[in-house]
Amino acid sequence: MRLKGKTGIVVGAGQTPGDTIGNGRAAAVLFAREGARVMLVDRDLQRAGETAAQIAAEGGEALSIAGDWTRAADCKAYVKACVDAWGRVDFLHNNVGIGAGDGPPADITEDAYDRIMRVNLKGCLLSCQAVLPGMRTCGSGSIVNISSIAAVSYAPGLTAYKLSKIGMNMLGTQLALTNAKYGIRVNTIMPGLIDTPMAIEGQAQARNVSKAELRAARDKRVPLNGKMGSAWDVAHAALFLHSDEAAFITAVALAVDGGQSARIG
Repeated sequence: MRLKGKTGIVVGAGQTPGDTIGNGRAAAVLFAREGARVMLVDRDLQRAGETAAQIAAEGGEALSIAGDWTRAADCKAYVKACVDAWGRVDFLHNNVGIGAGDGPPADITEDAYDRIMRVNLKGCLLSCQAVLPGMRTCGSGSIVNISSIAAVSYAPGLTAYKLSKIGMNMLGTQLALTNAKYGIRVNTIMPGLIDTPMAIEGQAQARNVSKAELRAARDKRVPLNGKMGSAWDVAHAALFLHSDEAAFITAVALAVDGGQSARIG
């Protein structure tokens, strides 16, 4: 019960269909298991509702709401919904990201660049802005943004995705230092290769390879046990950062990657 008595928001709490669990859903389920009441946000309300149903089946408490975090009005609306339901927002967990259409710097289209930067970076900023007034009033709060090791590692074929994740890391630092005096902590998690539906289902289809073949190729790139992580690995890192055990931790960018970002060559 490391989040007992806390209320918070998970943005990107639904997931694409697949045979594993996604980062947003795993985080939401784990937070609820640890005692939190959770507002689940997703562009697809049905998918957020599926996460809420799983939490309810385990005896947890969650509500779901449709929201597009690239719209400031939507961000304010889901923050208001959390406050209306439970009185405050103790934590915000931002777990939204896209990469479709990206490419090398010489080839990426303007439309793809604008879309990826808008969704990955602008949306994160707007979501954080929406919770800050209430957290400042309360004198406390935790924000965790899900970035990627693409921010610190070579990522062939990526331009906008990598730039957006570098931006998220710096956004976390800026938010942490400008809000530390209010007791608000802001940290960033950089997942490595994680076995999620979005990563496996989408890439297998895009590359026209089997899921087994794709998983084997990704596993080989991870130093620790030669195997990808799961969404639960990211969720447990986030649980720690949102908990009181991390009360003296802010402005951190934590790699959850099995050592992949430390590898040279």
